[in-house]
Amino acid sequence: MMREEEWIEAARQGDQDAFAELVRLYEKRVFALTTRMCRNPEDAAEAAQEAFLSAWQGLRFFRGEASFSTWLYRLASNACVDLLRREGRHRAAAGASLDDEEMKIDAVDPAPSPQDVAERRELREQVEAGLAALSPEHRQVLVLREMHQLSYDEISQVLSLDVGTVKSRISRGRRQLRKFLLESGNFSGAAASKETEKEGCK
Repeated sequence: MMREEEWIEAARQGDQDAFAELVRLYEKRVFALTTRMCRNPEDAAEAAQEAFLSAWQGLRFFRGEASFSTWLYRLASNACVDLLRREGRHRAAAGASLDDEEMKIDAVDPAPSPQDVAERRELREQVEAGLAALSPEHRQVLVLREMHQLSYDEISQVLSLDVGTVKSRISRGRRQLRKFLLESGNFSGAAASKETEKEGCK
């Protein structure tokens, strides 16, 4: 059975079957990323298809300086941003909320009451609305960080940005999202207070 490196090399030489194996290997992960970035399955599928098309067309230029998966993430992420910009729908783009730890949202109780369920549903909807209000660039880094658990260095490689820019965008995106949630009345001010204290200490 061929290894990934062999599939990549064969695909670079024009072997479509080898490239099909790479698509099979990564299609679920790429679609998971585009689904987080785009509002509906149609847009997500279009962005994923665009990413794989770009990969096929540009594979001869792939030199392995970053991993193949990192390069593919970059293509998929950029395809999503291009789609959102082109169709002017970044305000409508919505996805899952940030993880509980980062957003200071308590874990769900084993047996939540109907009121708890309703409140958490409302909070999730508000988080999605807040994410929808972010620019594609800020949503992009938050999805990679919170949904796909990429490190700052990995995001830096995926987006071809320096680590400082990545951290800045994530920080600003989180701040904007917290502000949105606070103004909507669906978020505790504890996290924002801590953020303010940190900034005040600078």
